[in-house]
Amino acid sequence: MNPNNSLKITSVDIFKFNIPMKFPFKISLGTSYEVNNLLVRINTNKDIYGLGEACSSLRITGDTQNTAYEAGILIAKVIKGKDPLAIGTRMKEINQTVVKQTQIKSAFNIALYDILGKATGVPLYILLGGEKRDIFTDYTIGIQENLETAINEVKNIIDMGFSAIKLKVGLNKRMDIELIKKIREEVSKDISIRIDTNQGWDLTTAIEVLKAMKPYNLEYAEQPLAYWDYENMRRLREMEIAPICADESVFDHHDAFKLASMGACDYLNIKLGKSGGIHTALKINTIAESCGMKCMIGCFGESRLGLTAAAHFVSANPNVIFVDLDSALMHKEDPVIGGIEYNEKDNGRIIIPDSPGHGADIKEEFLKNLEKTTI
Repeated sequence: MNPNNSLKITSVDIFKFNIPMKFPFKISLGTSYEVNNLLVRINTNKDIYGLGEACSSLRITGDTQNTAYEAGILIAKVIKGKDPLAIGTRMKEINQTVVKQTQIKSAFNIALYDILGKATGVPLYILLGGEKRDIFTDYTIGIQENLETAINEVKNIIDMGFSAIKLKVGLNKRMDIELIKKIREEVSKDISIRIDTNQGWDLTTAIEVLKAMKPYNLEYAEQPLAYWDYENMRRLREMEIAPICADESVFDHHDAFKLASMGACDYLNIKLGKSGGIHTALKINTIAESCGMKCMIGCFGESRLGLTAAAHFVSANPNVIFVDLDSALMHKEDPVIGGIEYNEKDNGRIIIPDSPGHGADIKEEFLKNLEKTTI
């Protein structure tokens, strides 16, 4: 089907869906036992609908499932009856309707891009001007109770076939240092190691710990300081102890411009749930490219549906060189049809579908049991 002005949004379904995790996942900001997500389905007057996913994160994006749900109802009322293909205009309306609430904005934005891909008959990565390329995700290990448990987790991930791990740190500096040391000296000299502090250090601690870790070849240290502490991030980066990746400090293209202008980091972590979707994520990546900076893409607790949209974004943007799209591997249940596939044995390879749009859907029997609002 060719896009035309007759395509209109007829209704929007918003579902609450919670997915238990296989194990508690602990970071310096707290512990998660399940993910509290939302599914947005935008229906049109043609035989086309688009799907997007939000994963609320009170500690990072400042929303809950309930606040995102209510914001979604407001957004749905604003865009109903309008052209879903005019994504720029729809996002301007959405941004004028609610402030922040980036997770639910992302769900709507992904759903709009899904409709555009289906309307034009092409996969999302082609729609974004890219081609299919090799994508490999790392596997993230949450903060463990003791060193032995952490080392065993690392060994399990290596045995699964992943070539890169991301370690959550920031609560116990001595254990963090010893963990990196033991991985390099006793487990693997070759595996790529990335650490994520989730704002867990102040500048003094960050200098001390990263200096101790320097011999062990970290790929980067993610968000070592508070999200607002741009100036000290710049100071830390200028010491050249380890490459610095900004995560909670960068939500949109304005943040990206400020960080890049200051020289506060080496990499930018794009998350669709932070940026409000693909529309702004593209702007962040463009700013990074214009400054000679590379990006990574990360996730919250999305199912394979949300991760599939993110993987298409990666495939279309070679400037994104680090991939952390592993959250669905930690879920007890997988309600997704289609979407990305994982090949853990091949270094954590992600295989992207070639169907129009992002290519992921949710099982109808799963949806039937969910709380739902239709606008």
